[in-house]
Amino acid sequence: MDSQELPVQNEGMVNENNVANPEVEQTETAQTETTTQIPLMTTKAEVLERALALAQSEEVGERQEIDLLKQLFYKYQRAENQEAREAYIAQGGDPETYSPEPSVDEENFKLAMQALRQRRADQQAALERERQDNLEKKLAIIDKIKALAATPEEANKTYDEFKQLQNEWREIGSVPPENATEIWKNHQLYVEQFYDLLKLNIEMREYDFKKNLEAKTRLCEQAEKLADETDVISAFNQLQGLHQEYKEIGPVAKELREEIWSRFKAASTVINKRHQDHFEAKKAQEEENLQKKTELCEQVEAIQTEGLKTYAEWEEKTQQIIAVQGVWKTIGYAPQKMNTKIFERFRAACDKFFEQKVTFFKTLREGLNDNYAAKKALVEQAEALKESTDWKATSDAMIELQKKWKTIGAVPKKYSDQLWKQFIDACDYFFEQKGKATAGERSEQLANLEKKRDVIERLKALAEQAEEVTVDKIRTLQNEWVEIGHVPFRDKDKVYKQYREICDTLYDGLSKSRAARRLNSFKNNLKASADQGGNSLQAERNRLQRAYDNLKGEIQTYENNLGFLTSKSKKGNSLVDEVNKKIEKLKGELALLKEKIKAVNEQMK
Repeated sequence: MDSQELPVQNEGMVNENNVANPEVEQTETAQTETTTQIPLMTTKAEVLERALALAQSEEVGERQEIDLLKQLFYKYQRAENQEAREAYIAQGGDPETYSPEPSVDEENFKLAMQALRQRRADQQAALERERQDNLEKKLAIIDKIKALAATPEEANKTYDEFKQLQNEWREIGSVPPENATEIWKNHQLYVEQFYDLLKLNIEMREYDFKKNLEAKTRLCEQAEKLADETDVISAFNQLQGLHQEYKEIGPVAKELREEIWSRFKAASTVINKRHQDHFEAKKAQEEENLQKKTELCEQVEAIQTEGLKTYAEWEEKTQQIIAVQGVWKTIGYAPQKMNTKIFERFRAACDKFFEQKVTFFKTLREGLNDNYAAKKALVEQAEALKESTDWKATSDAMIELQKKWKTIGAVPKKYSDQLWKQFIDACDYFFEQKGKATAGERSEQLANLEKKRDVIERLKALAEQAEEVTVDKIRTLQNEWVEIGHVPFRDKDKVYKQYREICDTLYDGLSKSRAARRLNSFKNNLKASADQGGNSLQAERNRLQRAYDNLKGEIQTYENNLGFLTSKSKKGNSLVDEVNKKIEKLKGELALLKEKIKAVNEQMK
């Protein structure tokens, strides 16, 4: 066959600027697409279980997950150590001598982490050895092609050897990323040189061009079909393989090179655009997920626990957080650099709430147990007194026990009814025995009850005659009330409450009446001051404003102090009532000063 001069360039180099090194592209794509679904782990046991499962499996484990496992395990480990230290101190231990017990879980976790690290190191080392071996093989092939290209007179004879070297090149895997571009360019350079020097007859050249065109047309058709692939990532990865094949196919006829390349490039552009759009949409979705998760963090962080005093209140807030956690699980991943941080923030906010809840119920249980011990002691005292016939002294003692009972808070629910029944049975038994022995005294107490009810009715009638109410009239009826003897014990609190309420109403009405008279008197005096002229009105207003500010500060002080008072005893109740009455009285004075300032302002106009 006659030799014909082949084109001076290999088609794979014609479009070098349009098609990147396939080995580099594949490495970058693999790194980009690697994602791992990391399970939600809320306890140390779950973290350890996941670490052991990874260590015992064939998986290498993603670095992101391994780092998260380490963070979570030692977070929970520190929490356990802190709890053990606090328990040790609570039992009287010296904080300086405390030393945490060795943790079997920690040793197992370290062994699992060591196994995972060793597996990753072994895998990386094997990969590096394989890439280095591939590099050596490809360098050897380049040297052989270089030698073939240096003997143009033997080119026709070495064509089959050249094709065999090309096949071997394609079968060799990836090389170290830092060498990939350079070795690929060198390979292309010497392939071009070989084709430039190769002298084949026209029939063989046309046959090769025809076969290459068929192969590249087939790749174009496959690339065009990828546009219908629903899995964008799979389509992109398949396209990388087609590009690699396209590069390794020899040239086509010169007049068809641009046409076939344009067709392949157009199909590639469609897939690359879909791939780019996919990741932009994914990035936008991750940003939206981050915003949603940030809002959920803020919701949990905004939950206040200071005012929660009952189980129902804590349960309401607990359900709110559980609902937020349910919403969290429905939201996808945030951007990779923020995904762990936002999860840690959310987990910390939830942990803070539940730690405060545990502390509250621990304190509550301790209080319930203390109350149980106190009420049990009262039951024992009541049962010891119930057989006494010293009616007066024992009655006083029983009444005092009942008062103490009221000041003691709740006890554990399983003991509540039993304790109360024992206590009230002992009290009832004593007072029934006393009632049988003092039947005559009972009749007198019932008569006194009717008398006190009559005083209450007359006080109510007096309240309806607001204009005729005077302090003397009220005190007369109060003196009559005081002179009346005891009433039945069961009615004592109720009738006294009715008496106290109507007296407060009467005195409140008198107070408002006095305030109105004082205000009218002030306004009359104010007119006289206005007639005198000068700065008397301004001076009076300044005086009133100072008094108003001082009184307002005094009220604020009382209200602040009220928060430090306890009402768990009779003395505490009395002090609280006294402070409340003082505050109400001062508020009345404050309202009067406000009206006086208003009157001065009107007069100054």
